[in-house]
Order: sequence, then structure tokens, then C-alpha cells
Amino acid sequence: MQVSRIAAAAAVAGTTVLALASPALAHVSVQPEGKAAKGGFAVVDFKVPNERDNASTTKLEVSFPADHPLASVMPEPVPGWDAKVTKSKLDKPLNLHGRQITEVVSKVTWTAKNGGIKPGFFQKFPVSVGTLPEDADELVFKAIQTYSGGEVVRWIEVQEGDEEPENPAPVLALSAAEEDGHHGSGSEDDKASAEPSADASQAAAHTSASAEEASGDSTDTTARVLGIVGIVVGAAGVAYGVLAGRRRSA
Repeated sequence: MQVSRIAAAAAVAGTTVLALASPALAHVSVQPEGKAAKGGFAVVDFKVPNERDNASTTKLEVSFPADHPLASVMPEPVPGWDAKVTKSKLDKPLNLHGRQITEVVSKVTWTAKNGGIKPGFFQKFPVSVGTLPEDADELVFKAIQTYSGGEVVRWIEVQEGDEEPENPAPVLALSAAEEDGHHGSGSEDDKASAEPSADASQAAAHTSASAEEASGDSTDTTARVLGIVGIVVGAAGVAYGVLAGRRRSA
């Protein structure tokens, strides 16, 4: 009798653990490829596991945050899936690279062309997003997962407090903004490249000065040689005149 009670208690405990663990292991999530820094661009992956044993995931709908609209949203083509982008008008335009954005992507829907995500598998859906907000620490993306049997699971619940909801929405954590932005490393390269340029200029100036000095020395030497030649020629002319006069006198 006591053994039966212990076995029953163990079964209940095991069921409770599985019930608590399953949402954390099987829900739709979002993770960046690398960093998702505030004020920058990032590629994020929406990871969709199939948590059914008798159905495949055939559609995924992801809604993008309206409180922090993203001016650029570009899904990467996924083999076997069609991607549809839905846009909506903005009450307040956004600025991106000097141009105004009056509408943004509000939802992306992926629909399987073949079998979809089969039981025991998962699929990643990459999306390039930006610019990420500078006044938020995270972004919430609500997702809807549809199975081949018609079942729909809404991953739209926002976590409040420490307890995770049953169907949590995917949350993207944002890292601190880069101090130097996109030009941080480039500015150091510019400084490094500027220093050799200054040295090269000094070297060129020194070479030019040396050339001028060499040219001046060459000019002086030529003048001296010509002067000596002139003196020699003049002396020869005088000597020839003296000899010619003596011959006439004789």
C-alpha cells in the first residue's frame, strides 16, 4: 500500500515537472545572429520547434512591435516556404539614411509549400531588422503557429514578473549601443593612415630639397668648368696672336 502511494506521488511529480518544462523548451523564440545592439542593424532568427507528434507546422505569423517600429525589415528566403510581408502606415514618419519612412513592416507570414516542419524537427526563419531602438532593452514579437491539422497556438503572452506564461511571446534582448558606431574602427584606421601620409610628405619634401641642392651643385660645377675652358681658349688665342705677330715681323 505504501509502495503504491509512493509510485503515485512520483508519477504526479513527474507529470508536473514535464508540464512546467514543456513551455520553456517548445515555444517559438527569437535570437540574434551575433549582436543586436541598440541603434544598429541585426539579423535575427525566429526558431520554431514542432511540438506535436501527429501534425506538422505549416504556417508562422510574426507581428513586429508597434511601439518601436522598425524602418527596415527584410526576411531571408527559406527553402520550402513562401514569405509574405504586410506593411502599415505610420502616424509619425521615421528617418532612415536621410529619407522619410511613412510605412513599416507590421507582420511577416511564412507558409509552407510542401510538408512544413515535421514532428521532431525545428526551423529557423532569419530576418534582417533595423535600426534597433535606443530607448528600449528588449523587443517583443508576437507569433502565431499553425499546424497541419488546423490547430493554432498563439505565442503572444508577455511575461510579467519571474513566472513564465504558458504561451510566451518571443523576446529579443538588445545589447548596449556601440560606442564608435559603424565608424569606430574606421576612424582609427584613418588616423593610422594619416600618420604615414605625413611621414611620406616629409620624406618627399626632403627628397625635393636634396634634388634642388644636387641641381645647384651641378650648375655651379658646370659654370666652373665652362669658365676654365673659356680661360684656356682665351689664353690660346692670345698666344696664337703673339706668335703670328712675330712671324710677320720676321
